[in-house]
Amino acid sequence: MRFFVFSVLCTLLLLGTLTSAWSWDNVAVARDSLNKRADQTTETSATETAHSTTASETTSATKTGKDEKTTNSDTTDTNTDTTTDSKSNTKTKSKSDKTTATTSISINPAAGAGGISMITPGSTSTTYFRIGENATFVWNYTSLSVTPSHVNVVASCSLNSATYTLTHNMTVKETGKVVWDTNATQTVPLLSATYTLFVVDSEKELDDTASAGHLSSNIGYSFGMYLSQAYTPLNEFKCATCNGALSDVQRQGLKFAVGMAAITVVSFTWFVGGLGLFN
Repeated sequence: MRFFVFSVLCTLLLLGTLTSAWSWDNVAVARDSLNKRADQTTETSATETAHSTTASETTSATKTGKDEKTTNSDTTDTNTDTTTDSKSNTKTKSKSDKTTATTSISINPAAGAGGISMITPGSTSTTYFRIGENATFVWNYTSLSVTPSHVNVVASCSLNSATYTLTHNMTVKETGKVVWDTNATQTVPLLSATYTLFVVDSEKELDDTASAGHLSSNIGYSFGMYLSQAYTPLNEFKCATCNGALSDVQRQGLKFAVGMAAITVVSFTWFVGGLGLFN
């Protein structure tokens, strides 16, 4: 028994001696190394996880942006197609309407050309306007199958072969009206004469022949123009254009003829009476 206890004590003493003599620094260094390697692995794993998460978010954002861009592109294409189709349909419809409106007009070739019907002044008698004052003309269009877009209104005088433009490129309305300021400076002076008013399609000339249903420039309205003069007493008035007025030479010739006739009658009577032919 004593031997067993003594053996145990010797064993414990030997183990204590070995433990105190053992170098524990290497074990600590090894432990630290093991801990550091574990930390590096953890950090590496965390870094890789962060990079993976960032890459995943970036990829998702990129895909989302591409998807949105694709969606916007599809929407734009849809809007463009819709707008283009709408415009194309509108243009096609407009052209179709215009074509239908143009081709739907039927004109009888035997029908006459259109013209104007005067309202002011009336067409039952010739109206005279004083040169230097305004002359107002109002008319309606008659027998028009094709209405011109613009017209020119002119007045023609045969005495001096001149044409006066009252208005140019006037818009055509149901009732036309123009006021002519005759006091304005004219290229050719106005004369006391008879004039003819014409309403002409602005795309045609005055002497053009109009087709059936179109506005004719050969149908005109006659009116007169005169110059005002200062008052002259009746006994001093001389009518230069009156056919019944006699000049002094004409009056003297008339007196001479009457005198000669009287002398001839008296002489013949005396001659016949002297011969006694009446007895």
